[in-house]
Amino acid sequence: MTAQPLLERYRDLLAEPDERFPITLGEGGTPLLHARRLGDELGLDRLFLKFEGTNPTGSFKDRGMVLAVNRAAASGARAVVCASTGNTSASAAAYAAAAGLPCHVVLPAGKVARGKLSQAVAAGARLVMVDGSFDDALGAVRRLGEEGVAAVVNSINPDRLAGQQTAAFEIVDALGESPEAVALPVGNAGNITALWAGFVRYAEAGVTPGGRRPRMLGFQAEGAAPIVNDAPVERPETAATAIRIGNPASWSGAVAARDESGGSIEALTDAEILEMQLRILRSEGLFCEPASAAGVAGVERLAREERLHRSEGVVCILTGHGLKDPDVVAGEEGTLTPVDSDLASIRRAMGL
Repeated sequence: MTAQPLLERYRDLLAEPDERFPITLGEGGTPLLHARRLGDELGLDRLFLKFEGTNPTGSFKDRGMVLAVNRAAASGARAVVCASTGNTSASAAAYAAAAGLPCHVVLPAGKVARGKLSQAVAAGARLVMVDGSFDDALGAVRRLGEEGVAAVVNSINPDRLAGQQTAAFEIVDALGESPEAVALPVGNAGNITALWAGFVRYAEAGVTPGGRRPRMLGFQAEGAAPIVNDAPVERPETAATAIRIGNPASWSGAVAARDESGGSIEALTDAEILEMQLRILRSEGLFCEPASAAGVAGVERLAREERLHRSEGVVCILTGHGLKDPDVVAGEEGTLTPVDSDLASIRRAMGL
């Protein structure tokens, strides 16, 4: 039996009267996995990983993009446009293709992972690379939207944030309750804003048992931590390309999510993030992109400092698949020396 499409599953919370959603790529319904081995290492009995890498284009962006593009198409838009560090462009291009709309992507030169850019190119997106930052690209896209050239599908579009709330709905549905805390990376800050709104919405709708809402724990990279430092970063730098943003569009929403939930937003080193990316894969078998590991790396710190307790339910959002940004992970294939193909040689090489 085919699963009910995401927007239909949460129609009562998302749809306008008689609204139809003809465009879907099978987004949502991503696994929420109990990370027992990693949780034991971190001293948390109820650590869960929400793996958004199983979405159609490999990231959480599909949740909001499906709603944004459905509404853009229904409103008669001639094209869609976005600024992107990677995941947004891949998602926008795929959904625009499904809608039969041209997709234009404005991106910062040299700042987008190849795995993400190749998706957008393959889907037929028309790329414009600018000599500047993501924030410069988004500024241009805003103006294009104001001129009516195309429908903007960045998270400044409220439909994007509305669709991304569905991850919060799914977490509560899967656990049967709200967790005590939710941790995730913070780049343009739309996801922490949307998830908090989703938890509030579910609680106010009477769906969440007891009406509990989690503490929202956001993590930025030290080289791109404008919210932590309370000042825009003109030239953000981090190996976690998905959060290499110096002036988040949803800055105020992220701060509200932090403050209203009693949570926090902190900064991590690239070394902490990249080390955790490998630990997640080697402990739990999930290959997430570098930025995705920021939430788990932050949780490790909080648990070590006893700001999270062993009995608390903690959900970390793994926002995108590791194949989005594979170049960051150091491979061994280039350093291997061939051995003879007989079994004895292979066994010796394996150390068996």
